[in-house]
Amino acid sequence: MAISTPRGTVETSLSEINITPLVDVVLVLLIIFMITAPVLQSSIEVNLPKTKAAKESNEQLVIVTIAKKQVLYVGNDPVKFDQLGNEVKRRTFGLTSQPIYIRADETIPYGTLATVLDSLKQAGFDDARLVTQPYDKSPGK
Repeated sequence: MAISTPRGTVETSLSEINITPLVDVVLVLLIIFMITAPVLQSSIEVNLPKTKAAKESNEQLVIVTIAKKQVLYVGNDPVKFDQLGNEVKRRTFGLTSQPIYIRADETIPYGTLATVLDSLKQAGFDDARLVTQPYDKSPGK
């Protein structure tokens, strides 16, 4: 489309969209999501007991969490105590030989932990492991 100016010259209108600002905004949003996604992954707050024999692992694990108010989670999804065995079986695709890791708050009653271990045993999972936090190894402690 041609436009004539008051000086008598003919100019064409800009018919292409400038996508540079759009690309800049998308890249900034991508960086923000890449940084915040790992932080949001484990949103269940649990004070783990500290031990000397704690090891760190980066494997993809089936984790059962018992939060402070005795709320039970498999992964990040809340589960009722009577549904624990079925949910863990679903997540392990029925492989009962796979180890199940239990993150339990250090203030929960022993009976709650025993109930969870019993539910896993009844579902066929013999290898239940407790997740702990390592002691601070900084000098002076």
